[in-house]
Amino acid sequence: MAANKGPRNATPIKASRQKPERVRRVAGAHSARTSLQDRFRSWRQHHQDSFKDALQRLNAARTSSAMTILVMTIALALPMGLSVLINQVKQLGVNWQEAAQISVYLTDSVSAEQQQALTEQVGQLAGVANAQLLDKDLALAEFQQHAGMGDALLQLDYNPLPSVIVVTPKSIEGGAAALEPLRDRLVALDGVDQVQIDLLWVERLSAILAMFERFASGLAVLLIIALLLVMANTIRLAIESRREEILVIKLVGGTDAFVRRPFLYIGVLYGLLAGLLAWVLLALGLAWLNVTVERVAALYQSDFALFGMPFTDGLALVFGAMLLGLAGAWLAVGQHVRAIEPQ
Repeated sequence: MAANKGPRNATPIKASRQKPERVRRVAGAHSARTSLQDRFRSWRQHHQDSFKDALQRLNAARTSSAMTILVMTIALALPMGLSVLINQVKQLGVNWQEAAQISVYLTDSVSAEQQQALTEQVGQLAGVANAQLLDKDLALAEFQQHAGMGDALLQLDYNPLPSVIVVTPKSIEGGAAALEPLRDRLVALDGVDQVQIDLLWVERLSAILAMFERFASGLAVLLIIALLLVMANTIRLAIESRREEILVIKLVGGTDAFVRRPFLYIGVLYGLLAGLLAWVLLALGLAWLNVTVERVAALYQSDFALFGMPFTDGLALVFGAMLLGLAGAWLAVGQHVRAIEPQ
């Protein structure tokens, strides 16, 4: 019995190709690196949003914002105004000091020839820039013209005024005390009755101005402290009014720097507006006061006048006000924002 054999030409079975399995991506958080440009763009955008938010909040609370700005304006204008006035009057004293002279009164026994010779002798002394003789007749004429007592002096039978040598020193550094050696040399000359240094009243004026300058400095310190307290209290109230919003921001990962930035912009805006308003107020105040000053100066044959507030001082005032606003806001924000934490 023959065994059954399969077909010789059987078709071989091909192995099936298996497709590679796709790698499944695991869903979830993954890390990514942010470029420096994206960080800067985000930082700039947040600053812009914080600035806009500060403007909106100032506009929303107009009454309280106006009161805060007015208080800051007064606190800035008072010491700055005193400082400007003192500096201008001090400059007037410097101009008078530069024109200071020494008056050498001669005795009546000195003849006209001796007066001329004495004037030349005084002009050759060390430390003397110029010496000019003012005889008694010319002195009487000037006195009648400026003192308004011409009719009374005409009733006198003689001229009561002495001849004077007006001495201009080369240097006035050190004040009247530095001119004492020159004064002693002038007193020792023959024919000299009295020597008067016309610088003492200028030094008294300088001493008075120094006292007012110290007073203005102390007032400025007190008002700056008051300004910082007002700003800190204003920002504290703004933080408390947004307490719930700050809690939500911190719950979603907002940092203290992110939270404090809008409040710092509020402080800077307060300072900017107060500084500009104080600048305008000082300019108007100086112009109003200058009318009276010029009228009084004209009575003393002087052309002294108050000039406007210097531009550099105005810029310093505005910049300083912005720094004070930022400092006051920083004091309040640094303390109260850290105290608000989600439980």
